[in-house]
Amino acid sequence: MPAFSLMIQGTTSDAGKSTLATALCRLFARRGIAVAPFKPQNMALNSAVTKEGDEIGRAQAVQAYAAGLEPNVHMNPILLKPNTDTGAQVIIQGQAVGNMNAVGYHEYKSIAKTAALDSYTQLAEQYEAIVIEGAGSPAEINLRAKDIANMGFAESIDCPVIIIADIDKGGVFAHLVGTLELLSQSEQDRVIGFVINRFRGDISLLQSGLDWLEQRTGKPVLGVLPYLTGFHLESEDAVTKSPIKESTNSKLQIVIPIMPRTSNHTDWDALRLHPDVQVLLVGANEPIPPADLVILPGSKSVQSDLSFLRGQGWESYLNKHLRYGGKVMGICGGFQMLGQTLLDPLGLENKQANTNSAGFGLIPMETELKDQKQLKQRCGTLNFGDQAKLTGYEIHSGASLFSEQHTAFATLESGEKEGYISEDKQIIGTYLHGIFDHPEALQMLLNWAGAEDASPFDYDKYRESEIDRLADSTEQAMDINQLISRCKTFNAS
Repeated sequence: MPAFSLMIQGTTSDAGKSTLATALCRLFARRGIAVAPFKPQNMALNSAVTKEGDEIGRAQAVQAYAAGLEPNVHMNPILLKPNTDTGAQVIIQGQAVGNMNAVGYHEYKSIAKTAALDSYTQLAEQYEAIVIEGAGSPAEINLRAKDIANMGFAESIDCPVIIIADIDKGGVFAHLVGTLELLSQSEQDRVIGFVINRFRGDISLLQSGLDWLEQRTGKPVLGVLPYLTGFHLESEDAVTKSPIKESTNSKLQIVIPIMPRTSNHTDWDALRLHPDVQVLLVGANEPIPPADLVILPGSKSVQSDLSFLRGQGWESYLNKHLRYGGKVMGICGGFQMLGQTLLDPLGLENKQANTNSAGFGLIPMETELKDQKQLKQRCGTLNFGDQAKLTGYEIHSGASLFSEQHTAFATLESGEKEGYISEDKQIIGTYLHGIFDHPEALQMLLNWAGAEDASPFDYDKYRESEIDRLADSTEQAMDINQLISRCKTFNAS
């Protein structure tokens, strides 16, 4: 067993669980502690593919990088990918086991918990410390039965818990006190303290509240983390439409539709951070602005998102955009939408066999949705320009066939030809996520889109610097050595 485990739970979603777990993974690793991240259950459309071809939540992949590790499937053994408002694809230890509605999954939880405990045990045998991230809030009364995401898991492995709350949203003391009050006595006993996240201003003005909180609950405030202006960490799920950098005189305007089931939106993080690029995200019922490049992103429900785009006027917009010389790129589900036909013989998306949809017809390609998901890390070179190096990953359930000769977007190291680029070089389609993360590919794709003199940008280096900035800030706000001591004392008792 590890020297210690620690679980971070939040008063709400987006309270700061992922960021604190990332910071602690980096800080423990700096101290020479062999640490691994872990999240028993994650619900997100933003996922990553491991080298072994398994699918896990994006946040745990980032936390693995922070710990200096290659991500593996045991860091997130249960991943739920919503495909409707009431159902999700259930992925157990990296592989999809089927689609379930909320009631069906609730009954399945006892099986899922076995997988979560197995993965935790495998990590515990290899690492000195495990930083565990909860999901949502532990005080969701309707979800307490059979809980495997928060206190139910903490009780199973008997680990200490930190509760974190976001003061920037307001009501932080009510969130913390209310959450603690709704826990059972045994659950309250394993809470070793609170962390307050995203604080702005003079901390001396907060001190009276901190004193009251500690007196009211008998739990210490382990740290008050400052609001980091301009901070970027890959999002676990929600698409953030607000700008993530100061606006500049951009050399390229990119427009991306936000669909109901948009997936892997971290694909365009490097573009949103690039100093010479402006990215505009367009939601439902919003006007579609002019663009140099339109990117159709990935989707968990391709046919329904395609119907959504048609209803929002995107088909006529794309045709006009191309007539005037604009560029279009489709990634994964967006690539499939650009084709001629989407076939669903098994009813994977609509629950009715042989439910087919006409695509936008911009690529001579037919896609058949299949039960078996493709999960692969990829590398290769672009088939245009200076044949820049390319890295990425595949997560899709469709197989595409072209009806005529075409130029492939890239040549993979395996020798396979991947994707599509039109003869007039206006349209690109690819199954590869993460293609803008490699600096060479990013530069060449910006050249293709019309920003020939764009500045170099290395997304991986930027992410590393942001993780270090987060860790440095957290170390100033928390006594990490004391935290480690508290965890070891709890685990030893």
